[in-house]
Amino acid sequence: MEAQYMIEPAARDVLARLETRDSYERESGVARSERLRQITPDVGRFLHVMVLAAKPRVILEVGTSGGYSTIWLASAARMIGGDVTTLEIDPVKAALAEENLRGAELAGAVNVRLGDAFTYLRDLDTRVDFAFLDAEKEDYLDFYELIVPRMNPGAVLVADNLISHELDLAEFRERALSDQRLSAVIVPIGRGELVAVRAP
Repeated sequence: MEAQYMIEPAARDVLARLETRDSYERESGVARSERLRQITPDVGRFLHVMVLAAKPRVILEVGTSGGYSTIWLASAARMIGGDVTTLEIDPVKAALAEENLRGAELAGAVNVRLGDAFTYLRDLDTRVDFAFLDAEKEDYLDFYELIVPRMNPGAVLVADNLISHELDLAEFRERALSDQRLSAVIVPIGRGELVAVRAP
């Protein structure tokens, strides 16, 4: 079952329910603003493996939605003693994420922050070891410029949708791949993941 063998049954059940809902919403044509718009299961497993490999202490997620990716991150983080903070501006989705994290028995492993992620990041005075970016595509570049300076040497940044939104994220992609502070690559799984490591 790939990485899912390390996911606790309660979390596995919530993930399966969210996968079913996401498929239904996409097939039914639910408005983009109302859909959960979560990552694909293979990207969830990828995040889980990356956290286990990198062993980050401070994990930041920008864009919680219903908490699907958060569950993958938190499940791995709990195994290695990491802390997850996830940022969501939509109060309905933040409440849903908290409900799903409770159902997954991971509520104590995640700090769900409701509010503007830009404000949070500008005020952030701690360094980050792992960041996952899955927010509005027009904001990626601005988030990038706030996140990268706050990454510790060796810290990992993963960003979703680099292939599915290739044109929308062209400037972001060019910035990340040419940034001398990072070693970066596009991984062709899910909807396309940028993986970047902050150089020493």
